[in-house]
Amino acid sequence: MNEPIFVIPLWADLIAVGLGGIQGALFASGFRGQRRLDLLGVAIIGIVMGMGGGLIRDLLLNVTPVTLQSNWYLITATVAALVGMLLAGLFQRLNAAIVGLDALVIGLFGAFGTSKALYLGLPLVPAVFVGVCAAVGGGILRDMIMGLPVAIMHVGSLYAVAAGAGCLVLAGANAFGADLTVAAIIGVAVTTVIRLLAVIFDISLPEQRALYRRKVAVETSSIPIVKP
Repeated sequence: MNEPIFVIPLWADLIAVGLGGIQGALFASGFRGQRRLDLLGVAIIGIVMGMGGGLIRDLLLNVTPVTLQSNWYLITATVAALVGMLLAGLFQRLNAAIVGLDALVIGLFGAFGTSKALYLGLPLVPAVFVGVCAAVGGGILRDMIMGLPVAIMHVGSLYAVAAGAGCLVLAGANAFGADLTVAAIIGVAVTTVIRLLAVIFDISLPEQRALYRRKVAVETSSIPIVKP
């Protein structure tokens, strides 16, 4: 029996790959000192960021990686990485635009991953998991290759949470009968808005240490202090 075929519009997939490539190159170009990368290193990080999410998505779904079935994916990721590297100085001055593109990239990869998982018959929760992995997968691969702490494991601006919320809304809307394309658009919008609000207002999950201190404070407050 042939597996169901889910086709993401090539132009939409390439936009996500291209934006991811630019983001990766900008990230890699910003290092100085011993961690600075040469041109090849920056290009590789850009390609990993552009193609990583799609590769992880298809590997989790046990289907042939779409990004390796066409010349355009690798070409787009490479060109985008070079553009990001050559125009790094300009892009760094457009920080607001870069933050917006970053939020949009997360939303696109998350929506594509969740939509494909739902189309292939996965239940809602696993489909959301695949979408989140696709959204943050490129960043995880980037950090691992560069020997950096994985960003989503530390205090930040709701990176994975934004992706999870968008993917959950997408899957929920589809479960209630919304067309998959319409649900995907809604999911992208939700992820993008949450990510932007988190960055603008510096919202993040509480640190583990803060939670521990709060727990100790609550527990010790119930212990009576005996005065001599």
